[in-house]
Amino acid sequence: MLPTSPTTLEPPPRTPDTQAVAPAEGHGAIRRVMLATDLTRASSLATERAIELAAGLGAELLVVNVIGPDSMRRDRGDPRVDQVRADRERAMTGVVELGRRRGVATTFLIWTGDPADSLVEAADAERADLIVIGSRGRGGATRAVLGSVSDHVVRHAGCPVLVVREGSIRPD
Repeated sequence: MLPTSPTTLEPPPRTPDTQAVAPAEGHGAIRRVMLATDLTRASSLATERAIELAAGLGAELLVVNVIGPDSMRRDRGDPRVDQVRADRERAMTGVVELGRRRGVATTFLIWTGDPADSLVEAADAERADLIVIGSRGRGGATRAVLGSVSDHVVRHAGCPVLVVREGSIRPD
């Protein structure tokens, strides 16, 4: 697993509609929320929830994406890893900007390796207090054949995990 160094952008300027929320103190406080994203529709719902949580808790948001072996075989045959990484960096910058517009200190990392294992390792290495991850809600035989990244993260992470399933967020 090869982590890249975090990309840190300057914090957004405070505007009248964004308030600073003091982070919780003490044991068990959530200071760093890690969003595990594959940049799909299922992950976009998790993105919204992670930003809401980080904003409400006054926590940092770390957005993590993993370039796995399957990522290298999609779309254009066998793309070069630098091409895939550049595409991911553009997409991740958009997520960072979204978080910052909502007043959340947001950074991102892109790792390479097995997505399930890499997400657990990233959460540990980056000292995440909470992981937010999307799920397509597959179950039964489909999950047994394909595996489930979110299931693996829930079972192996050293911190609490919030799984956001498609259709689980009610409209306001």
